[in-house]
Amino acid sequence: MHSKFQRADELSHLAIGAAIEAHKLKGPGLIESIFEKCLMRELFLRDIEAQQQLRVPIEYKGLVFEEPLRLDVLLEENLVLELKVVEKFLPIHKAQLLSYMKLRDVPLGLIINFQSLRLVDGVHRLILPGADKPENPPSIH
Repeated sequence: MHSKFQRADELSHLAIGAAIEAHKLKGPGLIESIFEKCLMRELFLRDIEAQQQLRVPIEYKGLVFEEPLRLDVLLEENLVLELKVVEKFLPIHKAQLLSYMKLRDVPLGLIINFQSLRLVDGVHRLILPGADKPENPPSIH
C-alpha cells in the first residue's frame, strides 16, 4: 500500500465536506477560480494544509523540467483536488488528474465539479494504480 494512502483517504472525506460547504453557500454556476478561493478558505478554517496552483515538476533521466501544468489544490502532499465547473466529466479530466497524481507521487485524487446541483454527484475519486493494495510479501522458496 502506498505510504500516503491512509492519510489521503482521511483527507478526501474532509475535502469533500469542505467543498460541500463552499458549494452550499455559493451554489452552482460560478467560475472555477471563485470556487477555488472559497474552498481554500474553507480548508484553512478547518486547519487543513493546502497549496493551490502548483507547478508540476517532471523528471526524466536526471533532467528536471516544468511544463505549464498546474494542479489546482494539493492537501498535505497527500491528495490532489482538480476543480471543475463543467456540464459533464470528460475522459481528459480523469487523465489530467491521474497525470498530476503520478508526477507528484500522490496516491489519491478527487475531481470536484462545482457545476453539479448536488455536489456529491459531482465528485469522482481516482486512486493511483495499486496505491490501495497491500504489497505482496516475498515468496519463500
